[in-house]
Amino acid sequence: MNNSNKNTNPSQLMPAQWVSQYGDYLFSVAMLKVGNKETAEDLVQETFISAIKAKDSFRSDSSEKTWLTAILNNKIIDHYRKKDVLKNVTEYIDDTGQSFSNSFFKENGHWQSNATPQLWKEDADTAVNRSEFYRILQYCIHKMPAKLVPVFTARFLENEDSDTICKDFNITPSNYWVIIHRAKVLMRSCLEKNWFVK
Repeated sequence: MNNSNKNTNPSQLMPAQWVSQYGDYLFSVAMLKVGNKETAEDLVQETFISAIKAKDSFRSDSSEKTWLTAILNNKIIDHYRKKDVLKNVTEYIDDTGQSFSNSFFKENGHWQSNATPQLWKEDADTAVNRSEFYRILQYCIHKMPAKLVPVFTARFLENEDSDTICKDFNITPSNYWVIIHRAKVLMRSCLEKNWFVK
């Protein structure tokens, strides 16, 4: 990474270089989380505009890249709020609970035979380092129901804690845990079918 990434004051920010230095990275982050090329491009553009407007608030305790990524993540949260993706999430959870359970679990709570977790044939850490895995991960995220995606990405891609996620998306802790459980089951199933167990 470029040494100019660490700055001592806002006057050392280099907005003219942001697109070439961080554009692809920020686009890949946005694309992974929103799954739409035009939306991802718009969010990155909005990030750069907001960063230029807020450059006086930049503090040297983070790199330009980290600072820009934080701005982008806030833009993504705002995007999901505006779309109201998690509106009526309680009703959604109630309405889809039985069909979700029936897809993966028997009445006694055990796995359905076709949904039982499989042994992964390669080390997950090794797979994560492979570029194709990123494509499969993105595919699996966007196969999830839309109401699960923002919570899943906030928890597992941004490592946000549950309290922050509940506040950001205005959901209850019980809804949070149901969403996380379903998202994990769906992600495991999708990764097994498309990556680890071939």
